[in-house]
Amino acid sequence: MLDEIVLSLGEVFVGRRYADKVIEFAFKRHRKWGSRDRRIFAESIYECVRWWRWFWHLAGLPDSEHNQPEIITPERLWQVWAAYWIINGRDLPKDEDAPEVRPEDVLKRAKEQVEPAVRAAIPDWLEERGSRELGNAWPALRDAMNVPADVFVRVNTLKIDRRTLRERLGQEGFETEIVEDVPSALRLKQRASLFGSAAYKEGLFEVQDAASQLIAPLLQPEPGMRVVDACAGGGGKALHIAALMRNKGRILALDVHAWKLAELRKRASRAGVDVIETREIEGSKTVKRLAQSADRVLLDVPCSGLGVLRRNPDAKWKLSLAEIERLRALQAEILENYSRMVIPGGKLVYATCSILPSENEQQVQAFLVRHGEGWLLEEELHRTPEAGVFDGFYAARLKRVA
Repeated sequence: MLDEIVLSLGEVFVGRRYADKVIEFAFKRHRKWGSRDRRIFAESIYECVRWWRWFWHLAGLPDSEHNQPEIITPERLWQVWAAYWIINGRDLPKDEDAPEVRPEDVLKRAKEQVEPAVRAAIPDWLEERGSRELGNAWPALRDAMNVPADVFVRVNTLKIDRRTLRERLGQEGFETEIVEDVPSALRLKQRASLFGSAAYKEGLFEVQDAASQLIAPLLQPEPGMRVVDACAGGGGKALHIAALMRNKGRILALDVHAWKLAELRKRASRAGVDVIETREIEGSKTVKRLAQSADRVLLDVPCSGLGVLRRNPDAKWKLSLAEIERLRALQAEILENYSRMVIPGGKLVYATCSILPSENEQQVQAFLVRHGEGWLLEEELHRTPEAGVFDGFYAARLKRVA
């Protein structure tokens, strides 16, 4: 298994692939692995990715080289994994061909004073940006981003209620608890994959973070309305909107990626939703044709994803300041152009899974400055991960003046 761990870490940090996909393909290559082997493998990959810069330091490797793919060799990958293994109190397997990693050296380095970005295993640019935009709130947020997230599900109220779903999952061996202030959410008491469960196959729930489940209700959709989910992706929020509308009305799900819309159609079929129409965005004409056509518009815009690093830890090693600036420009463009789809008197929700004000309230404030007489800010939501329950999300509901 060690060879597979080193190979997979190389795919993440040299091949620049996402960790969840790397793990998925490794499981397909090793179908005979038992549950214990799968757990050890997945934990090794996720923890090494989450704490990459810190374990790189503990292994005694030059910090300046931690994110340079061309010099991340199999030997160095093994050393990083060994540092992870040692710092978790385990004995290294005997392997005469492996580079020497002395436990006493690793433990000594763990006690040394280092820069906050090294200890928190984040890039320097993120430490600077987070500190500048969030000030005194940043240290707690920075620490929270390295705590593995819980698993939440959203009950599909078109088929079942929360109490009954909880009983069904309990019968299948999954203990859950109710999430306060999120009427559609249950939290798993122990992490597990639910995708093979009978309840999932019957479309009784979707896996969705509790904070994400607050966004569709903020839109205030009602049965019979015309709703556009303009950045639909795989459709988690579109499905939630359909449930809130009791599967009555029309939801148009837009996205630039046809494969994501194909996944949404599968999920809608499983959930018993038939009011969602999917449409690929092929250019500006797609949006222009929808001017003043919707009672409600959801803009869950592309963003840095810094609010969900607990779930996608490898994203921090693939992001850059240049990419964040590109995304900010795209967010402003989407808000400017797609807001025209809302009818007078209708409402729009702008949402991100970021914790940066420059992607969140500052975007909304800039929009209102440009269109202050035509739009009103009705409500904002901020959710951050340091409390231990939610991922980082932002959402604002705007009303177009009639």
